[in-house]
Amino acid sequence: MQSELIELSAKIRNGDRRALARGITLVESTHPDHREKADQLIQSLLPYTGNAIRIGISGVPGVGKSTFIEAFGLHVTGKNRKVAVLAVDPTSPKSGGSILGDKTRMEELSKSSDAFIRPSPSGGTLGGVARRTREVLLLCEAAKFDVVLVETVGVGQSETAVADLVDMFILLLTPGGGDELQGIKKGIVELADLIVVNKADGDLAPAADRAMRDYSAALHLLRPDSESWTPKVLKASALKETGISEVWETTCTFRETQSEAGIMQRRREQQANSWMWNEINETLLSRLHASKDVSSLILDLGEAVKRGETTPSSAARQILSGFSAGTPKNFQ
Repeated sequence: MQSELIELSAKIRNGDRRALARGITLVESTHPDHREKADQLIQSLLPYTGNAIRIGISGVPGVGKSTFIEAFGLHVTGKNRKVAVLAVDPTSPKSGGSILGDKTRMEELSKSSDAFIRPSPSGGTLGGVARRTREVLLLCEAAKFDVVLVETVGVGQSETAVADLVDMFILLLTPGGGDELQGIKKGIVELADLIVVNKADGDLAPAADRAMRDYSAALHLLRPDSESWTPKVLKASALKETGISEVWETTCTFRETQSEAGIMQRRREQQANSWMWNEINETLLSRLHASKDVSSLILDLGEAVKRGETTPSSAARQILSGFSAGTPKNFQ
């Protein structure tokens, strides 16, 4: 391991924020040389990871995720805990760009010396989480952050990918009651360890109470993911900073019960294995598109599929066959 990586690793373990930012930039780089260095860095930091509570936060657009995360983060730092926020911005399918504006949306939290906010473009990755989010999470843990929050792009069919990253999944909903519940994928609700009805203030307060009852009734129809934990429904107002302490207390209770039952450790082991296969799939797909052996084949068969001259499944088999034939050379 190079001396500069050894120094970077030591600085990250000592909580140096600039070193952490440099480490994350290295991890997120797509350059082949950087990938090797990133792997070495993560390997050196692995013994210092695993002590944080990993929380995924998702919700429908307009639910106030950033406002909630800032209020929650400020509450947690007020408890002498360090908070890292990994906020994934959606990447435009047209331009390939992303906004990366989370520090402006969490202005107060970004000023805290006990908070670290890192926006990352999703890059169109399945599940609304960046491909390297898990590795960035490990770096934050090595830097001694007690709580790592992963803010996802939004609720969608593939949003369940966040469950392979975190210990606890919090779903934010607005006071829309049963009508809103109809528009939310059942699979997302099933993943939720905690549902928080946000914006429970002012004229929306009565609606928030009704929504709590509706969501609680809906959860009773679902089988709990764990025998040691029954998903709960709380209400909060990030704007008025009410209900935030209850969310934190519930989070602490969740961690305690899941840890004592050994469920959290087993879940993390399963997640690590799942992420390994995710990396295999992503890498193989990237190498397939970059392979000179099949690039022309992909174009020709793609046109043949469009013209109806061959089936998509037949074209896929031919492409994979051509890729497999060139695999030993490509993988050296």
